[in-house]
Amino acid sequence: MKLRILGCSGGIGGNARTTSMLLDHDVLIDAGTGVGDLSLSELTLIDHVFITHSHLDHLACMPLLIDSVGFMRDKPLIIYATEATLQIIRQHVFNWEIWPDFTLLPNAHEPFMCYQTIQLGQAVNLGGRLITPLPANHVVPAVGFRIDSGAASLVFSGDTTTNDALWEAVNQIHNLRYLLVETAFSNKDKELAVLSKHFCPGLLAEDLRKLKLDPEIYITHLKPGEVDLIMREIGECVQGVVPEMLQNGQVFEF
Repeated sequence: MKLRILGCSGGIGGNARTTSMLLDHDVLIDAGTGVGDLSLSELTLIDHVFITHSHLDHLACMPLLIDSVGFMRDKPLIIYATEATLQIIRQHVFNWEIWPDFTLLPNAHEPFMCYQTIQLGQAVNLGGRLITPLPANHVVPAVGFRIDSGAASLVFSGDTTTNDALWEAVNQIHNLRYLLVETAFSNKDKELAVLSKHFCPGLLAEDLRKLKLDPEIYITHLKPGEVDLIMREIGECVQGVVPEMLQNGQVFEF
């Protein structure tokens, strides 16, 4: 199983792309602006899109993806999210005002897309690839994901802040190899991090003390313009491990 990072920034500008990851050739984990770098032929192969939450940086390319390749496919693209997130997407994105409702186009019997509700702790099995929603603590309903090949697991925190439930779930993953965890703000913006329910290095350090396992840790969702500062502060605050910065184009095989 192979996971390619298409985007992992907290914003855009230059080479920055917002959150999206391609699992093998057919599964997206979030659909931020990184999706736009895929070729048309690569886009047509995507059958499944798992959304952590409804914020624009995590689903900006999803409407355009469906519009671009829906007519080239012979089956609907399946959008997976919690019911709370799907409700937001239905109401605020595919509502005919922001974008057409592709669950009804070209017709309700053969639509370009459909929705699939997921629930915390319940794995979706895609040909032996297990994708399980994990708890997240954000300003809108949100989840992270465990991706399990059987041989090893990767955990993506999604957007979150201090979150005991996440670490309780993660500490039960016996084959955890990789942890991708967000840190959106520097310590000088701790108040903003708390208000918007993101990590800053100090908050991240406190939460990582709850982690009882020893995976490789990668930092994602850093704000453009503060990348070096945030990573330096993480190095100063986090004890016992040395997290690395997640990179566009990085590939995890497990």
